[in-house]
Amino acid sequence: MALEWVVLGYAAGAEAIMVLLLTLPGLDGLRKGLVAVTRNLLKPFLSVVPFCLFLLMDIYWKYETRPKCDGDSCTPSEHLRHQKSIMKSQRNALLILAALLFYWLLYSVTHLVVRLEQLNQRLDRLKNRE
Repeated sequence: MALEWVVLGYAAGAEAIMVLLLTLPGLDGLRKGLVAVTRNLLKPFLSVVPFCLFLLMDIYWKYETRPKCDGDSCTPSEHLRHQKSIMKSQRNALLILAALLFYWLLYSVTHLVVRLEQLNQRLDRLKNRE
């Protein structure tokens, strides 16, 4: 089960790096290539959304079927394992949220950069007509 979280972490990291590279000032020479690469990767990265939903359902199922550890009914080691399980689920939920947020940001920023480039080209054509 750890492999799917590693894959999701790498996907979220790649999305974050691409958002960072698209928004950094001073990379105007590389921006055209970055936009092309990012636009080509948006469709494969869309698979992150159903993958995150699947993992979220997995967290929910584990939460619902987890044995409860109330009061004196469990040993200290069982209580510690219960607490670790809760913290791990919270960490994984944050990873899911980050992956979805970075995908949305990547999509939005790429769309804005492409639209800005189109508007600049349109402005240049209008200036050349005058």
